[in-house]
Amino acid sequence: MSKIKLLILLLISLLLASCIKDDINRTSTKFSLAYVGGELDGLIFKNLLTGYLEGLNLYDKNSIYEINAEIKHNSNLYITNQDNTSDRQNITTTLSINVENKTMNCSIFQNKFSVSQFYIFAPSSQFISNQKATSKIKKSNSEALVKEFVNKLFTIDGSCSSEKSN
Repeated sequence: MSKIKLLILLLISLLLASCIKDDINRTSTKFSLAYVGGELDGLIFKNLLTGYLEGLNLYDKNSIYEINAEIKHNSNLYITNQDNTSDRQNITTTLSINVENKTMNCSIFQNKFSVSQFYIFAPSSQFISNQKATSKIKKSNSEALVKEFVNKLFTIDGSCSSEKSN
């Protein structure tokens, strides 16, 4: 008797699961990527963004909506106390994004995103650890900016926000 009850519950759960709609692809708009400024950091960002867009089925290199971006990493050395014992390196990553409609020659989305992190600066004898920390933070910042931008893509309606001046 308990096997029959379990089979009935399994059947009901399968029916309910089949009725659930997959709502991950909320938009049918697909995007292409133009050159991303920022040299090596731009290439890393472009690869990350392409991976995310392909994973969400939002990438089409022949799309009329083109993403133009530029990424910059700035670093500042600062001291947090008066004894000068805690030197820190602050890395700020800034991303400028412009999504254009190529057929109407207008911008449909423009924004600037920024994120920063810091690490405790090691003395010159451990300079390699500073380089590794810097590259790890740059990659982490780039990933955070990709996630933030992709979340904003779902809110883009495709209408022109401002005419492009040539």
